[in-house]
Amino acid sequence: MRRVLSRAVTTAVAVLGLVAPAAAAANPYQRGPDPTLTSVAAPYGPFATAQAKVPPGNGFNGGYVYYPTDTRLGTWGAVAIVPGYSALFANEEAWMGPRLASFGFVVIGIETNSRTDSADARATQLLAALDYLTQKSPVRTRVDASRLGVIGHSAGGAGALLAALRRPSLKSAVGLAPGSPVGNLDLSGDQVPTMFIAGQRDPVVTPAYLDKLWATLPAALKKAYVQITGVDHLFATRPNTVEMRTLIPWLKLSLDQDTRYERFLCPTVADATGISMYRSTCPL
Repeated sequence: MRRVLSRAVTTAVAVLGLVAPAAAAANPYQRGPDPTLTSVAAPYGPFATAQAKVPPGNGFNGGYVYYPTDTRLGTWGAVAIVPGYSALFANEEAWMGPRLASFGFVVIGIETNSRTDSADARATQLLAALDYLTQKSPVRTRVDASRLGVIGHSAGGAGALLAALRRPSLKSAVGLAPGSPVGNLDLSGDQVPTMFIAGQRDPVVTPAYLDKLWATLPAALKKAYVQITGVDHLFATRPNTVEMRTLIPWLKLSLDQDTRYERFLCPTVADATGISMYRSTCPL
């Protein structure tokens, strides 16, 4: 395993002491210092991280796992990430792994069995990755199997939404410009808190398509929809601060029930810079 230190590791011990004991006792999943607009937009969070390569097998084509190295705070919520059609996680979404891990999540980023796998196949592989992560992986003892989520880009985003329909026990599904599978995707049966993050100028997964997809989500479902100003379909394939400063609070709320982060998304985004449209159901 190769140790990857967060830029904030030198202050990790100090800032962990800032968590109010009463708040931490009330929520056993709360991790890290009180968040600020600056901290949720920072390149790295307060936790040192490490990563390990995952070999092919177990239902998907291998990948990487990223995780906080601190073992004193108990287990962590986890997410599986899958790339889009014809893409490789290592080339396009790997930047997300250490960044999310440094904010207190275990992350498994996977390669697909075939680069042309359908959205449905990507859903199957996301769920297989979560099963591997919680049951067989070297970091399985660090993961809380009751707090899991899925993330995908493009066809992988549609795969994440399909995975949520298949496994309603998930705590979060995030579609990054979630592309349409064969046929029309209907999310009326979705029971998993769901977020869309999309590009204002995406010619592939257009705002009009996502508006229709959003309309199929149940009215009572916890959900949010972020549209990033001026970006195209590939916004998630390179470091994107607007994506992260909305995704991190979302995961903190959905996986950790950490209400300190609600103010960043409810009743609207706390920092609307670079956001052309935002919708949500509050409280999240």
